Amino acid sequence: MPLAPRAARALLCLALAAPAARAATPFTATEMMRLGRLSDPQPSPDGRLVAFARTEIDLAGGRRNSDIWLVPVAGGAPRRLTTDPASDSRPRWSRDGRRVAFLSTRGGSAQVWAVAVAGGEPQRLTSLATGVEAFDWVDDARLLVVSRVYPECGADGACNAERLGAAAAGSNARVYDELLARHWDSWGDGRRSQLLVVRSDGGPAVDLTPGNDEVPPFSLGDEDWAVAADGREVCFSRKDAQTEAWSTNADVFVVPTAGGAARRVSNFAGYDGSCRYSPDGKWLVWRAQERAGYESDRWQLVLMDRASGETRRLTADFDRQADAPVFSADSRTIYFTAEESGRAAVFAVPTAGGAVIPLLGHGEPGSPSAAGSLAELAPLADGHTLVATLASLRYPAEIVRFDTDGRGLAHVTHENDARLDAFALRAGESVSYAGAAGRSVQAWLVKPPDFDPARKYPLLVLVHGGPQGAWTDGWTYRWNAQVFASAGYVVFMPNPRGSTGWGQAFTDDINQDWGGKAYEDVMKGTDWAEALPFVAKGRSAAAGASYGGYLIDWIAGHSDRFRALVTHDGVFDLVSMYGSTEELWFPEWELGGPYWKSRELYERWSPRAFVTNFRTPTLVLHGERDYRVPLEQGLAMFTALRRQGVPARLVTFPDENHWILKPANSVRWYAEVLAWLERWTKP
Repeated sequence: MPLAPRAARALLCLALAAPAARAATPFTATEMMRLGRLSDPQPSPDGRLVAFARTEIDLAGGRRNSDIWLVPVAGGAPRRLTTDPASDSRPRWSRDGRRVAFLSTRGGSAQVWAVAVAGGEPQRLTSLATGVEAFDWVDDARLLVVSRVYPECGADGACNAERLGAAAAGSNARVYDELLARHWDSWGDGRRSQLLVVRSDGGPAVDLTPGNDEVPPFSLGDEDWAVAADGREVCFSRKDAQTEAWSTNADVFVVPTAGGAARRVSNFAGYDGSCRYSPDGKWLVWRAQERAGYESDRWQLVLMDRASGETRRLTADFDRQADAPVFSADSRTIYFTAEESGRAAVFAVPTAGGAVIPLLGHGEPGSPSAAGSLAELAPLADGHTLVATLASLRYPAEIVRFDTDGRGLAHVTHENDARLDAFALRAGESVSYAGAAGRSVQAWLVKPPDFDPARKYPLLVLVHGGPQGAWTDGWTYRWNAQVFASAGYVVFMPNPRGSTGWGQAFTDDINQDWGGKAYEDVMKGTDWAEALPFVAKGRSAAAGASYGGYLIDWIAGHSDRFRALVTHDGVFDLVSMYGSTEELWFPEWELGGPYWKSRELYERWSPRAFVTNFRTPTLVLHGERDYRVPLEQGLAMFTALRRQGVPARLVTFPDENHWILKPANSVRWYAEVLAWLERWTKP
């Protein structure tokens, strides 16, 4: 039964205060919510300033608010550019550098606003009935915006407004003839994402991508559209609407910003996206996947000569996932990030061709050049400097700068230094051990802030999702290792088969083998960690979400070595999951097709088949708006546990999807998890 409000508050206080006896200033979920969150660094055209979004959490009010700030690239005190209580995000400099445009909900819906860098009141630039999801400047008078419009209306604002009004006043029945009926956390409402060119003076808009196809489609990675430097052309990715539920095949198209027929420029069988134009206008680069239907296939960089249309692969021999490409100011180099041995590092490749060059963060874990993970690369106009965000298991993202040869790394911001100093958080330690078939497996180890090697600590094993993903030396607010370590656990975060950053073969090794080598990798890693002299053997717990939740459900049916388990949005029955999830390409690749064509694999790897072996006390958490792994998966797991008398607890969040994002829900989530772990793993 649900807790009474008073009991719930007592549980929350107990869980968050648990480590207080060990440390004067424990790092709790509440303390984590007090950190400033920096993102989206955007250098000014002259390279002197960086605009960025800074988000603050109001835990008492249950709200988050972001504003736009400026900071000198050379370092110094940041200056707040917007102050409205509504959310301001996505700063983008005008071509002349005099204004910063941004998305704001201050008018009731998300629209583009702009403010002079010198100061003054922001001015509203768009008034679309369907709102704006993203945007960029075409030139100083026009904007390219992403908006969800009715296909029959396109850029006609009056038509869209009329349709929205009719939908609000009519029946709330949902009717669908095709997949996707729902996606991620929302049901389809008849609108489709389109690219519109909108004049900032209020002139008529132009729909560049009319029709029923989503443009951009739901992305498998980076932003899938861009504007050419001269403002005359736009590139974008598009999928066929008729197959979008079971195909990953998206191609890159280009279209004039004045409107007209779009032209396809890519034809890989997988997903082609993240298109970017060179500053000199000569090149177009994008990321491409060769294998159809596989969302975790290796991303390669493909470069096209815009004059001739000829293409060539720049990273054909680079056995990592190339991510977020950006051009140098002189268009001679493309910089990108890639996961490398548990960190996100920066690499470069010449547009003329040649070997990929490691720049920063590529060293062996533990070396100074490898500390933390880098993201959101942006080159400066000087041609010699890059800015990025840098985060680690010990601190959240800060803006940094470094030279284009990888040297001279320096912090531009110090948003959370003072706050985090009080907690003395420990850096993650990279370790390795022998997994299935003797293959070396990397893992992260995070110890309590007041770690004493003479003490014995319970072990918490965290299993990442994906399954094609990785625990990196980076910060997360959802599975924060420092919150668990500060509660008195040695946190062990293995990167088993399926993990990214150790080559495509290692990633592929989980395909059609969900409970096989990856399970063995995690269990052998637990053996390794429990043998550490400061780990209390026999008091270990394991937790995970999504695929990580699946593996927890699998562990429940195959091992009773853990004192407690925590499964969040985990897959329990692969057959029923196939029929109720939305992106069908995922189970069809992972399990060899739909369940009626590959029933043996669906049955073999379903935790449901092993429920009679369940013995371990298990906490089951689920977001009710999770349409990727629907709520019924968590309910079925909880039912199987309790019907057999196994201690279990079910916690659902009606207003959350696959992730727990709202501040109060996040704090409650940590409270529930910590209380469950405390109950079963500590004397």
